[in-house]
Amino acid sequence: MQKHSNCRTKSRRHFLKTAGIISAGLGSFNILSVNRAAHAVGSDEIKIALIGCGGRGLGSVFDRFAVGDNVKLIALADVIHETAIRAADLLRKDERTKGKLDLSENHLFGGFNAYKNAIDLADLVLIVSPPAFHPDHYLYAVEKGKHVFIEKPFGVDAEGYRRSMKANKIAEEKGLTVCGGFQRRHEKNYQEWIEQIHQGFIGDIIATRVYWNGAGAKIRGVRGDGEPEIRFQVRDWYFFNWLSGDHILEQHCHNIDVGNWIHGKGDPLTHPISCIGLGGRQARKTPFVPYNECGNLFDHHYVEYQFADGTIMHSQCRQIPGCWNSVTEKVQGTKGSGETNWLKPNDGNRWEIPKRNGRRSGYVQEHIDQTEAIRNGNKLHDGWHSATSTMTAVMGWLATYSGKEIKWDEAVEKGKTLFPYDQELTFDTPAPILPGPDGTYEHAVAIPGRYNPFE
Repeated sequence: MQKHSNCRTKSRRHFLKTAGIISAGLGSFNILSVNRAAHAVGSDEIKIALIGCGGRGLGSVFDRFAVGDNVKLIALADVIHETAIRAADLLRKDERTKGKLDLSENHLFGGFNAYKNAIDLADLVLIVSPPAFHPDHYLYAVEKGKHVFIEKPFGVDAEGYRRSMKANKIAEEKGLTVCGGFQRRHEKNYQEWIEQIHQGFIGDIIATRVYWNGAGAKIRGVRGDGEPEIRFQVRDWYFFNWLSGDHILEQHCHNIDVGNWIHGKGDPLTHPISCIGLGGRQARKTPFVPYNECGNLFDHHYVEYQFADGTIMHSQCRQIPGCWNSVTEKVQGTKGSGETNWLKPNDGNRWEIPKRNGRRSGYVQEHIDQTEAIRNGNKLHDGWHSATSTMTAVMGWLATYSGKEIKWDEAVEKGKTLFPYDQELTFDTPAPILPGPDGTYEHAVAIPGRYNPFE
């Protein structure tokens, strides 16, 4: 079997050229001088701004506060102003925030450009807005010289990927820390499991299988009286692909990232060179749900990804109640196989993650790792693998929506754009997807064989 170190193919070299990245820059730059300029290291207070004030946004604040260092949350921003105000009230009432808040009323920002006001005030920005907004929020933050924690995924389409890669390069040049929301990368159990795989415990990698099959997320589906369409969709963003990228991207990207991690053997830019897939929408539509407004997502995707060395990643995600559920990753090697947290060579010498008490969850550990990097002036840049895994998942929906084989280079350069970039959005702006005469969005659901992935 060809070694993975030979996977730096013409495809990948061409991508690096078009992205404007000098590969040597990934391994060497003077972070200390620039990082200290971005924020003084040591015990100085770090001022934090939160962009996106929903449940996961508040969760990221509490995860960051759990680190226990000298921080102060000084600004909140959300497209919907009432959400920022409500989040501030919840934070003020919670004992975990004692001594860590400095939220004046004029630092609670609302609107599509509210993120700029909050970012300008901070040293560290937590970007937990709907995924489609992530690339522009990220780009603005690093242009302003801010450290960034950014939830996954890093965008919803190829244009978002290109913008995130531009932001990655700026962050690297400025020595800023970038912590991605792919928290498995920071979990000790995953790190030890994948280290054993990379050391050859089950031989050379042949294939991986990654799953996120479950009942699905809760749909709000309640429109306020006179509520503008775009406001309703932003509020219920998960179920509109122009905002979430479908659940293969918004959720299953975690497992896809683990697959890239395994196949990459330490290279954060490893990605499949092509994929084929199938998917559809059977249960997530009327009359199977008790409301009409259920967005335009598929409820199942299957994608077969091929890497340059011939290895395969089988990706499966489903959101249909009453079916087989699994959220895990599996690996097949030439000398054995394994599943998340254990490996078993053909000789039967099973290896398992040791049971240890006191290990932090990845949701907290990623903030610990970023805090240490900021405080000590060290390098932390999750942006490369985070953007790459995001684009891998984008390839997935391009394949399932269209029924076509998708090549990496073509997807990066010409993949369909979902989000209206560079358009000045307001609540009077027509939403990219509008309900049909029946009040549903069924007409906006992709039909394989008819959907053009490059239009």
